[in-house]
Amino acid sequence: MLTSSDLHFFAGIARAESLAAAARALGVTPPAVTQRLQDLERRLGVRLVERSGRRVTLTAEGELLAARGQEIADDLASLTETLAARRGVVAGHLRVLAPLGFGRAHVAPAAGRFFADHAEVTLDLVLSDRMGRVAETSWDVAVHIGELRDSSLVATRLAPNDRILCASPSFVARYGVPDAPADLRDFACIALRENDEDVTMWRFARDDGAAESVRVEPRLATNDGEVVREWAVAGRGIIVRSEWSVAADLRAGRLARLLPGWRLPSADVIAFVGPRRGRSARATRFVEYLREALTPVPWRADS
Repeated sequence: MLTSSDLHFFAGIARAESLAAAARALGVTPPAVTQRLQDLERRLGVRLVERSGRRVTLTAEGELLAARGQEIADDLASLTETLAARRGVVAGHLRVLAPLGFGRAHVAPAAGRFFADHAEVTLDLVLSDRMGRVAETSWDVAVHIGELRDSSLVATRLAPNDRILCASPSFVARYGVPDAPADLRDFACIALRENDEDVTMWRFARDDGAAESVRVEPRLATNDGEVVREWAVAGRGIIVRSEWSVAADLRAGRLARLLPGWRLPSADVIAFVGPRRGRSARATRFVEYLREALTPVPWRADS
């Protein structure tokens, strides 16, 4: 007989790339995962996972259990939430996904307040700059910065956020400034590798309708936005960075905006939920907490 604990356990395996990764996500040791998986297969009388290589590959029976198990888990969560709603409370488990730097600065504090205000909610916050690689079934609310490509998701715009081309005053004093986007090919640029985007193609537009794209050849690159900002402040090169990340540096004079007559595509802060969870009271309430935390917009509060 299957239990809700079994469904939770196997969902963790189905979402992971390996049994070791599943063990980390479930907070247990790899031998414990292997032993419990063997016990589950023995009770069901079928093989659920192919064990060739390091990657997790589900059998047809494993795929069925993962899919139906998720549906049953969602139904149980919905039932729990409905019963809690009759008592006037928000309850259940909330899984939140957010970008690494922005999540630390803005989502984590909101999550902490949400947890403190709702005694019957458990919350799991995952910070990742590879959101496109995280399965939709593994989160209830996701915070995204930039263009939203999947129109099937229920989206809420939380705050405006520009992308800004900037460098330190020391860099400008030593190397000068570009007069047009094409000039960036002659300057040291720094790339932030995130969200599987084409990070070396920088696209600009003007209010008069002119548009120009330039392929930069970065001498420095990293997947950490804070490192990119620190390199720019230290005079290592020119960056394109979200307004939320560099607004304080611009106000303090540690960074200077370049090419003010040109603008980059905006990167608004968006919260979204999967279509099946669009009516979840805890997800809806948490999005309200996020909107309240970003109103007024923190990075524009002193502008």
